[in-house]
Amino acid sequence: MQLANMKSVKLNTGASIPIIGFGTWKIRLNGAAQKAVAEALELGYRHIDTARIYGNEKGVGRGIVQSEIKREDIFVTTKLWNGDQGYDSALKAFDASLERLGLDYVDLYLIHWPVSGKRQESWRALEEIYKSGRAKAIGVSNYAIAHVEELLDSSKVVPAVNQIEYHPFLYEDQASLLKFCKQHNIIIEAYSPLVHGKRLDDPVLAKIAKKYSKSNAQILLRWAVQQGTVPLVKSTHSERMAENLDIFDFELDSKAVTDINNLSDGTRTCWDPTNIV
Repeated sequence: MQLANMKSVKLNTGASIPIIGFGTWKIRLNGAAQKAVAEALELGYRHIDTARIYGNEKGVGRGIVQSEIKREDIFVTTKLWNGDQGYDSALKAFDASLERLGLDYVDLYLIHWPVSGKRQESWRALEEIYKSGRAKAIGVSNYAIAHVEELLDSSKVVPAVNQIEYHPFLYEDQASLLKFCKQHNIIIEAYSPLVHGKRLDDPVLAKIAKKYSKSNAQILLRWAVQQGTVPLVKSTHSERMAENLDIFDFELDSKAVTDINNLSDGTRTCWDPTNIV
């Protein structure tokens, strides 16, 4: 497989998902989200990730319209938040998200968190939404192996995606989950692939970056792609937006990958869903 030029991967629905996504977490103001999304699309992003809890779905939708790019050329994800879980409430929440986005459909709708006692009914609602065609694919976020196993045992539709925190510093913790999802043809989307900037100055990354004449951030994103994940990156700075897309003209060799894997130390930047029952 020639990874260097691979800019999309296939979901289990048969649809293609762009391998780099533009995330909008913490871009809270709709005006800022509109500007960032429109600029990201102008720079070449074709995969936009938002969520109801981010509070910026209106801005994301306006940014898509502002870009004047054909809707079918943009992959749009939003998510079902915890307080909206349950069958009827999930259906209503999805309708509200579509209205805020100003779209007729989304390409991917995710359960944001494995809420105890509600996630199965929520998934049943997502299956209905998927059947209606208003979500071209459905999936989950922050699901550990036990949560995915539960879903597979009780559902008719295999999730297309599991969106989790994934970066080298969490490699050993998430390796079994990545393997499990691959076995079931579930794509891993990697949020926080740049560790929120907290470990960008690591000397191992710096040495590898120098070898490939790339930035430390580009090395992290290239690693994520070669792991078979779809990384989501967020920036409101055009130079960094462009830099984060520029990872398709090189490929990390096996030694570089091993050195990066060995950075794993259990660092998490967000919540840990492992013990949610």
